[in-house]
Amino acid sequence: MELVKIGELAKRAGVPIATLKHYLREGLIQPARKSGRTMAWYDASLASRVKAIKQLQAERFLPLDLIKQTVDSVASAPDELEATEAIARVLEANGGTRSRTRAELLERGVPLGQLEFLQRVGLAVPDGDVYRGDDLALLSTLGAARNAGITAEMLPFSILNDYLSALRALVEVELSLFRAGVIAKAKPGELGALTEAATRLSERLVVLLRRKLLLPTLNRLSRENDAPSPGPTRRMRKQQPSDRRRRAAGPRRGRTT
Repeated sequence: MELVKIGELAKRAGVPIATLKHYLREGLIQPARKSGRTMAWYDASLASRVKAIKQLQAERFLPLDLIKQTVDSVASAPDELEATEAIARVLEANGGTRSRTRAELLERGVPLGQLEFLQRVGLAVPDGDVYRGDDLALLSTLGAARNAGITAEMLPFSILNDYLSALRALVEVELSLFRAGVIAKAKPGELGALTEAATRLSERLVVLLRRKLLLPTLNRLSRENDAPSPGPTRRMRKQQPSDRRRRAAGPRRGRTT
């Protein structure tokens, strides 16, 4: 096994070192050996893996978590690669063909901090300097919210962390059910078509279920917020006028004999 430093690996893979560091944070690549806190050596064959990741990003617009599952399972599960390709075709078809450069987005008023945050969490990662597909659609949606008067103070873009936590759990459940059901039971030659159909139906199902849950959940939250807080277990006796007069007069003197 040939070991190289990160700079040499970046050169062989044709990507910036920053890209490799991002892949490291996402768990897409791992060092083969560490010789210190800041010194690591990588298997030179990782260059082909990095190229495959970039190709899936550029051609299929896949999110990095799905790419990780793809490149991890190619050797042992070719059926999953076919399923991933089918999912990618649906995502690509729905993502659109428009593209915008980073400079164009900044000129249109997209905050620099927003671009940096979305890239850091892997939601909008440019290919070189160009945003396209679902990445661009996400930026357009956030821009539409601002144009509608929903300011950053009302809903800061950092709330996407909460969306990510909830949706990541949903996606993991969805893919686990899909792998156990469709991939495991599909007949030869059917997997691609079944996967495309399941992906489209799944997106519709999530939208419909969200609509069904939205109003009941809002009503429940409103009832919880409006519910009176429990009072003290023992209520104080209402003060009577005679009590006030006795206190004003001071303590009663004892009788003399």
